Amino acid sequence: MALLFFSLAGIVQAQQQTFTSEPLTIETASGKNHDFTAELALSNAQREQGLMFRKAMPLESGMLFDFGQERDVAMWMRNTLIPLDMLFIARDGRITHIHENAVPHSEAIISSRGPIKFVLELNGGTAKRYGIRPGDVVRSGQIGNRK
Repeated sequence: MALLFFSLAGIVQAQQQTFTSEPLTIETASGKNHDFTAELALSNAQREQGLMFRKAMPLESGMLFDFGQERDVAMWMRNTLIPLDMLFIARDGRITHIHENAVPHSEAIISSRGPIKFVLELNGGTAKRYGIRPGDVVRSGQIGNRK
């Protein structure tokens, strides 16, 4: 029985993804810049895990999902414990749509509402707190538009 436990624990641990991170800035239409540190979800396995099972995230942190090419994207909150703002971002870094305060554990589909290349997940309420809106620009090395 103990052998089985350790084997299963090893499998679960092997499935946990690790993420690199980078700084990114959101430039609002009002001319304000907001700096964050974003973990990068680049592989299928990283995108599938995302922020699942996290009990908290520092205020100025987030996760940037790169889908490799522009396409329609559907997200959900299964196994996600914290409310999130989802910023849907075009290839050039422009925010096209924001879904605020996605509900933890919800399996409701959250649509990009059109082709996008990136999604930035931030703590729920961040977009409202900083006045971030569609049309604002996310700048990062991963997006390729860092100044």
